[in-house]
Amino acid sequence: MCAAMLFASCGTNKESAYRKAYDKAKAQEEALQAASQTETPVVTPMTTETPVTETRVVDNYDNVTTRTEDVTVVSGSGLRNYSVIVGSFSLKANAEGLQNTLRSAGYDAQIAYNSARNMYRVVAATFDDKGAAARSRDSFRSNYPDAWLLFKK
Repeated sequence: MCAAMLFASCGTNKESAYRKAYDKAKAQEEALQAASQTETPVVTPMTTETPVTETRVVDNYDNVTTRTEDVTVVSGSGLRNYSVIVGSFSLKANAEGLQNTLRSAGYDAQIAYNSARNMYRVVAATFDDKGAAARSRDSFRSNYPDAWLLFKK
């Protein structure tokens, strides 16, 4: 009988301790909520002396990879400093086929020959400016994913 009373009293003590801890945590939570509700954020308007009227995007093509080769024009009007290469072939007939495809699409395609590598390079477009050549190469990559830039020696 004593043992039964001892176990019964321990159970109520545990419940009482849990209840006290719960009530304390609940009071702290309510105090935090009340403090956060009474604080109002301070909003200061931003003022600018001059409004922004123009946004410039600067293309940085200084780090664009180019391949330098000594080539001679086999078919076409001549190369400038930077050229967009969309195909390389060991057979001239294959290069001429791609050149005709590009010309029928409205491009001034040319063929350049690299004698050191015995390769015919199909030039889709040629430019004096590296940035313009890089932008052109990027647009050709939708149809020719391996397009690259050639810097003529």
